[in-house]
Amino acid sequence: GRGLPGGGGCTVMPPESWIVFFEWCEATALGTAVRNSMYAFPLIEATHLVALCVMGGALIMVDLRLLGVGMTDQEAGKLARLVRPWLVGAIVVMLSTGVLLFLSEAIKCFYNTSFWVKMMTLPMALTFTFIVRDRQIMNGVPSRMRGRMLGSTSLVLWFVVAAAGRWIGYS
Repeated sequence: GRGLPGGGGCTVMPPESWIVFFEWCEATALGTAVRNSMYAFPLIEATHLVALCVMGGALIMVDLRLLGVGMTDQEAGKLARLVRPWLVGAIVVMLSTGVLLFLSEAIKCFYNTSFWVKMMTLPMALTFTFIVRDRQIMNGVPSRMRGRMLGSTSLVLWFVVAAAGRWIGYS
């Protein structure tokens, strides 16, 4: 069925008219090449997952610091600046490999609720990380409560992105 489990009228799927775009995506030379290769998809997927680990590590270091759980001897803003190249690099790799994975099975993605949950949450997580969280901690030490709110919100958003992304392969 369409939408989230339990129905309730809540849907995360686009209009059926969008399927034409998804069919076009899957028919591209890149999509066809990845889909028809024995090695391309698993290598791209493995690269995507390694980048996820690097990104997760960079995020978790800062978020746990904001929660007061780890690296408390480091200033949150300094720590965020130190891990930022790793975070940005991992995101670039993940977006690049994610596009290739999507192109190889775009029609499957169109009908996959997990894909839509990920696609709706990803911009929120990116916006929160780079515009809300990082700006707050770069402008000085946030209060203990604000730090905890920033860290926990970031962890929840990125967990949803990662879990939905992982679930795409199982649904």
